[in-house]
Amino acid sequence: MQFSRKTKISSEIPTASMPDIIFMLLVFFMVTTVLRQYSGLPVELPKAKRIEKLKSKRHTSQVWVSKEGLISIDDRLFGVKDVRHVMYDKRVADPMLTVSLKADESAKMELISGLHEELRQADALRLNYSTKTLVK
Repeated sequence: MQFSRKTKISSEIPTASMPDIIFMLLVFFMVTTVLRQYSGLPVELPKAKRIEKLKSKRHTSQVWVSKEGLISIDDRLFGVKDVRHVMYDKRVADPMLTVSLKADESAKMELISGLHEELRQADALRLNYSTKTLVK
């Protein structure tokens, strides 16, 4: 004599509470995420009559130069001689790289000239000077 099973095991995963779980995770990540804003070194940008905005910030690397002679790239301080190696690595990783130079208006020209030479050695030839608009 053969017995039949009255209970069947369900192999389905219940998905009724899935939207609730997704919504709770979304709210959690939105609340805990901090958007980082780096203001760079304390720099007083020079003023210009006409300025143009960069077309894309995607392929842009910010280089900050303070009046004290500090150079900052990606939130780290470097010497003039180290800029060549850092920018060469960035240039290899992104061939469309544009260097945006944000130098203080009181920075020494000797430092800016040395920085230009290091950027040439790193083959980072696309250079943009950041300025403020001259208020009339």
